Amino acid sequence: MARYTGPKTKIARKFGQAIFGEDKAFEKRNYPPGQHGNNRRRGKKSEYAIQLMEKQKAKYTYGVLEKQFRNMFKRATAAQGITGEVLLQLCESRLDNVVFRMGIAPTRSGARQLVSHRHITVNGEKVNIPSYQLKAGDVVGVREKSKSLEAIQNSLANSSNVYEWITWNKDKMEGTYVSVPARIQIPEQINEQFIVELYSK
Repeated sequence: MARYTGPKTKIARKFGQAIFGEDKAFEKRNYPPGQHGNNRRRGKKSEYAIQLMEKQKAKYTYGVLEKQFRNMFKRATAAQGITGEVLLQLCESRLDNVVFRMGIAPTRSGARQLVSHRHITVNGEKVNIPSYQLKAGDVVGVREKSKSLEAIQNSLANSSNVYEWITWNKDKMEGTYVSVPARIQIPEQINEQFIVELYSK
């Protein structure tokens, strides 16, 4: 599936957040892109523009294209619970996102690549579908032959994030997706209600 491969710092500056992870270029110029940079006067955004930006932010954050994102929204609408919250939970339950959260890869795009190249297992079986939806209790691990990969070793060594809904066993190089995270446990600064309002029009 096609993915966004353009300049990531420019997108991060558009949203005013380092949505792709640590970015030194963003830290230096954390104002909107454009010829006039920080001096440009910007008019008040319309309600639609705000809602659209929030949807784009979510899509870029999780590396999901429009068709896939819309399908997840339909699933969230049909599920029990608050639609916006369920939508983010579906995003968080993606295999590539959990690989990223576990620290196996430093970015979601890196995690997606590891999954696609068959370096990751779920419950002992190789899975190469980044959008694979995990269920509570699923065990995600690094394939035996891939445990010595320098990229994985470096990422795990530099990872310090701890999430209540994930456990990690560094000796076995595997972790458990313990439970679907509650909204308060998801650190992303996304206003999911704007996305719901946009799709509900």
